[in-house]
Amino acid sequence: MSQVTVTSSSLIFAQSGGEGGGAAFDQIIGITVATAVITIGLLWIAYLHRTRKITWLQSIADAAGRTLDRPAWVALPLFTFVGTILTAFFGFIWDVSLHIGRGRDDGPLANPAHYFILVGLFLLFITGMLAMILPRDEKPGPAALKITRTWYVPVGGVLVAGAGLYALIGFPLDDVWHRIFGQDVTLWGPTHLMLIGGAGLSLIGVLLLDFEGRAAKAGEKVPDSRLIWFLRCGTFGGLIIGLSVFQIEYDFGVEQFRLVLQPMMIAGAAAFALVAARIVLGPFAALVAVAVAGVVRAVTALVVGPVLGAPTNVFELCLGAAVVIELLALTPLIKNRVAFGAVGGFLVATVGLWLESLWIDAMYLYPWPTSMWPEALAMAVPVGIAAGACGALLGRVLRSEGLPRPALSRTIVVATVLVIGGATANGLIATVPENATATVALTDAAPEGGRMVNAEVTIDPPELASDDPAWVSILSWQGGPDLDNGFTVDNLERTGPGTYRTNEPVPVHGTWKTLLRVQDGRTMTAVPIFLPSDPGIGAEELPAEASFTREFVPEITILQRERNFDHPSWLFAAASLVVLACTLALVSALAWGAGRIGKYTRGQATADTREDVNVT
Repeated sequence: MSQVTVTSSSLIFAQSGGEGGGAAFDQIIGITVATAVITIGLLWIAYLHRTRKITWLQSIADAAGRTLDRPAWVALPLFTFVGTILTAFFGFIWDVSLHIGRGRDDGPLANPAHYFILVGLFLLFITGMLAMILPRDEKPGPAALKITRTWYVPVGGVLVAGAGLYALIGFPLDDVWHRIFGQDVTLWGPTHLMLIGGAGLSLIGVLLLDFEGRAAKAGEKVPDSRLIWFLRCGTFGGLIIGLSVFQIEYDFGVEQFRLVLQPMMIAGAAAFALVAARIVLGPFAALVAVAVAGVVRAVTALVVGPVLGAPTNVFELCLGAAVVIELLALTPLIKNRVAFGAVGGFLVATVGLWLESLWIDAMYLYPWPTSMWPEALAMAVPVGIAAGACGALLGRVLRSEGLPRPALSRTIVVATVLVIGGATANGLIATVPENATATVALTDAAPEGGRMVNAEVTIDPPELASDDPAWVSILSWQGGPDLDNGFTVDNLERTGPGTYRTNEPVPVHGTWKTLLRVQDGRTMTAVPIFLPSDPGIGAEELPAEASFTREFVPEITILQRERNFDHPSWLFAAASLVVLACTLALVSALAWGAGRIGKYTRGQATADTREDVNVT
């Protein structure tokens, strides 16, 4: 077992920084200096603009305003946000792909993808600050916040800046986290969730900011052009992407948590974003939103994979969800927003997921087994209904219809958070069978850059995996840029009760980490086949012998080999609760912002307050 887990000597190494722990101090100092310089520069520009000692910033913002037909304090942030989110998303996908194909890096400045993420997150914070800095001689919308006697800022700008700051805080906290707990090589590390959560949820702030700009020009009552309507649909497509980043491990085929979580996350993201899109922008908006999201994700996957030579990911389409929302909107239920959202969420979590499963089964490494559907629906349906109702609340705000009575609105938001939390907690429950073993017989195949083997696997007890498991597979990853870009999955062929064999040779050489994975119901466990020596964490090689019998262990101890488990359990729980509290604070701020805007703009005429938008 010591060959699989992190030794106590590696804990000392991790705490001092290095391969298995935090970043080298020179990189930390470099990032700190860069952050200080950028912050001081931003504050200096803000001071010069607010005191009218420069005019170029206002000139650029005015030009952007004429292009988008929005106030300058909305238009320029919208332009910067597009570059922001595309840069950060590209860096994020590339970063995940690099870790899957090549393993950990030597620090935040040693990974080229991190530069895109850092730039994107800085620009996200700057975007929000621009919206706050630019208004000088006006009150930016009826819901604006008063900062000084004469300085008002839009609520959306505050929310975007807050989301950006929340994400940026995740970077230094991530280094502290690694120094304490080692390298948790998973997207779902708490500080990793801060980084992606801040960027993803910032889309809600951007939608609110754009609406504040429309409300400020409500007296003009000029309908959006087709181009502006399309761009607004694209913002909802961005929201789909922002809410879908949490299941990226599933898109790559290295999910480290039970498969039943994937349909729940898809249903929640699709129901929230598409219900809001259809309410706000009218017919075909949901379809256009998923089309924009699909194009962005496809281009990113192609650039990261074939162009840059990293593992390629697939992605959910949400097309079935968009179709059911568009069809439901043809009924009179569209006039009752909350009911429309709840029913739409139910349809997304049932019919929409069934349609999505056809794509999943055809394109993903791990299709959805029939045996998973009862639990999947029990999780996805409540989440879909709650998320759809929340999407309807956002839609009401963005159409100047205001929110329902406070008690109902708060109940929907709180219930959504609790339902998502409960479903996630259930999905995280995984068991490891006691005294279960796998006997593996390896046969050498033609070498391809190193030793390749075929495997015959016998699982004891045989009933550990049913006839319809989520997966019984061999995963080989972090093997470097050569064979299959350092990543491959082989779903084993069942040859009898508890017996399986590979369909193609798997690598057991170099830096490859190769393991047998089993996930069936609540059972999630693994057996290491080959693990290389890793001096950075003090781990010895686990050789791939010709024949061996090894016990099943918690899969996390293999996939997250660099992680340190030698710490008090309360410490990890306490640190996770701190991150959870920060996340709930961000969600609460977004809900407060939407409520404030809804209160001050209710009934205010804008160009899209008719039942369906007139796109001219």
